Amino acid sequence: MSYLKALSIDHANMNVKNLEESVDFYSTLFGFELKKDQPDQQSKIIGNETIKLCLYELPDLIFTKGINHIGFHIENFDEIVEKCKTLKISMPYGVIEWESSRSVYIIDPNGYEVELSEVQGGGL
Repeated sequence: MSYLKALSIDHANMNVKNLEESVDFYSTLFGFELKKDQPDQQSKIIGNETIKLCLYELPDLIFTKGINHIGFHIENFDEIVEKCKTLKISMPYGVIEWESSRSVYIIDPNGYEVELSEVQGGGL
């Protein structure tokens, strides 16, 4: 039997309460840039060379936790933790050590939990 050889997560589609607030959050913290504006769908695609987020505005969104969290591997871990503190972004668990990595969980404006990891996959 052959299996797909997945190399990484390509993108995530997320429903958000406020499109501009969400774009600002991810642009400010991650430096994501606008890749495509889709006004007819109340949507924008933002990201960098390797990660894309497709955000769809649903002002009446009621947040439920179907997905536990989204994880990003980041290079400048200590710098980003300090930036989160400066921006007063909620980090409910502080810095966590797991396997050979450190992670911090933050909460985006919609209530999504986002993990920022120092080492890809915790080094597994």
